[in-house]
This record gives sequence, C-alpha cells and structure tokens, in this order.
Amino acid sequence: MRTAPTTDFYFGMEGPIEGTDSSLKGVVPAGRVALVHDWLTGMRGGEMVLHELCLLFPEADLFTLVHIPGSVSPVIEKRRIIESPITRLPWGRCRFRSYLPLFPWAVEAFDLKGYDLVVSSSHCAAKGVIPPPDALNIAYIHTPMRYVWDIRTDYLGPGQLKAPARVAAGFAAHYLRNWDVASSSRVDRFIANSRHVQSRIMKYYRRESTVIYPPVAVDRFSVGNGGDGYYLTVSALVPYKRVDIAIAACNRLGVRLVVTGDGPELPRLKRMAGRTVEFVGPQPLEGLVELYRNADALIHPGEEDFGICIVEAQASGRPVIAYKRGGALETIIPDGDQRTGVFFQEQTPEALSEVLRDFDPGRFNPAATRRNAERFRRERFVQEMTRFIKDAWQEVK
Repeated sequence: MRTAPTTDFYFGMEGPIEGTDSSLKGVVPAGRVALVHDWLTGMRGGEMVLHELCLLFPEADLFTLVHIPGSVSPVIEKRRIIESPITRLPWGRCRFRSYLPLFPWAVEAFDLKGYDLVVSSSHCAAKGVIPPPDALNIAYIHTPMRYVWDIRTDYLGPGQLKAPARVAAGFAAHYLRNWDVASSSRVDRFIANSRHVQSRIMKYYRRESTVIYPPVAVDRFSVGNGGDGYYLTVSALVPYKRVDIAIAACNRLGVRLVVTGDGPELPRLKRMAGRTVEFVGPQPLEGLVELYRNADALIHPGEEDFGICIVEAQASGRPVIAYKRGGALETIIPDGDQRTGVFFQEQTPEALSEVLRDFDPGRFNPAATRRNAERFRRERFVQEMTRFIKDAWQEVK
C-alpha cells in the first residue's frame, strides 16, 4: 500500500543543499555508519527523514525489516540495504505486520559490528537494535512503538479483532511494551519529531530528547486560493487517522469532501460515505498539489505525532481544520492576523460539524499561511540534524 507523498517528492532533491552546512565529512569515519529504518514500503514522513539521513551519510549501510524495491526515493534505493529474517518467513514481505511479535528478534539479529555510529529512524522497532559497545547510538523517534502504546485499541481493540485473537494480541502487546522500554536503554541520544513525541519519550522511556521537526518538501507546493468548493483529507486510511469523523461530518452537512489515500479502512469508509464524498485514491505529486491549491481547507481529524500533510496544506496557502491534539498544536496558528487554521475540541463528528458550519476560508491569508509552513523547510532539518550529530559525536569520541 502506498499513499501520498510518493517518490515524486524527491525527484530533483537528491543532492546537498547549496549554502547549507550539512557536511559530516571528517567527523564520522566514512563507511562506518549504519542507518536503521523500520520498513521500506513507501515514501511517507519517516522515509522523508531517512532520505535526508542518506544524503548526510552517503556511504552508510541501511538495515530494515522489509524492503519492497522501487517503493522509496532513488537516494534510498541506491543504498546497500540489509533486510531482516522476516523476509524469509512465509509471506514475510507482503504481510510482514502479521509478524509484529517477532520484530524485536528481527532487529536484534542485525549484525552491527564494525560501525562507529548507528542512527535509527523509528516508529516501531528500529530503535531497538543492539549497537556495538563503543558505537554512538542515536534514535530519531517518530513515535514510541505505535501499535502497543497510546493507539493500541485502534488496532487491537473490540471491532478490530475477534475475542481469541484479541486475547493473544494483548499478551503480545504486553511483551512488546516491556521490550520497547528495555531496549530504549541502548540509545545514547534521542531525537523527537515534535514536542508531542518528546513528552511521550519521557513518559514511556523516562529519557530526555531533542526536538528536530521532520523535513517538509515546501518548495514542491505553490499557493492557491481555493474556490472549488470542497474540503480535503490526505491520509493513510487506517483506524487511528479517524477519517470516518470527516466523512460523517460532511455527510451531516451535505458538503463536499475529497479523500485521497488508501488503506484497509477504505471499504468501510466507502460504505458510510454519502453522495458528497469522493475517493480519489493515492495521488502523484502533480495531482496532490492541485488538490491542496483548490481546496477550501484540509480537514485533519486524527491525532498526529507531527502531521506533514498539515504543513503541506499550509505551504499551498490553504487553512487547516484539525483535532486539537498532538503535533497539530505545533504547526497551526489558530489566532490573530497570521492564523492558519482552526481546531475542534472533541474527536467526534458533532464537534467537527460545529466548526464546519461557521468556517469561512476567506478569513485566512494565503501568504501568511504559506509563511508558517516555511518554518519546516528541508534546510532547517538538515542544519539542525548536522549540528546535533556533530555535538553528540564530539562529546563521546
């Protein structure tokens, strides 16, 4: 399954950024860096971070649970990629999530002897690798293991699994939570992708972390003025994204909603959608750019760790209507002349409907909305990440 953003986002972005101090040559020995990422099956927010790490460390080897060739950017595809034993299990490449309880074993099986620096990009198990004793181990955390902490009921609760499977999944989740906490002690330095995730790293791991927001391909978007009379949702169609809330609210008010993305929730969402809801599937870059530019606003009903699509919409000059939790609190300005969106308080169709009834996209300044998105440019990420790695390396070596 692949949802926007796709590899198109990185065509023409393969090289270093001119005028940016992003060189780590002479700091970390070339060829002695290992990058670790959960899985390589599409270009989403985590893979955008990995893309930049590959540019920072052009000779690094890349370890991952599963790799589907051609699913990620050319920069990542050119790596020497080492896959886990999961790929040798029955249907391991296409149904790897079914082996979730085996992920700790799989990442601990990676042989990292000989590497001086290990950098993981983790939303599941990647940060749990066993580094060499003298290596510096840095973990960029998109979220603590998503499936077993704060959104576990979205995947393992009633309505998602039958009772016997739910009991078995509960035991597995207990084991995975214990392993997730225990393996956090192997990490020397934590990076969080938002203050929201930073607070969860402290809550679950009891560790300090530094916030470095992920890179957003701001230059791939241009300012539009909306006017086509529809709201937009850009999302993987999985339970915790809560796209059902957007559909139910738009059904209730009879307003147009365009849904882009794909995932296991698609059949259920189509069944509940009214005549004003349109599903357009995953979009290439050109299609997504136009959808953003012409929308009245982006509706974002889920609680995100950061929320790259929220920034992409603002880079297109369009306001955002978002649930007032998570990373959206750090990327949307809700008040004043420079405001870029509005929040709804409860994660329900009723609360979203109340906001939609009074929403006027003409109250938002597209240029100001674009300026807010500029805070999350690729250049900022590269500079902050480079500085962090240099400082950490100098402290321990």
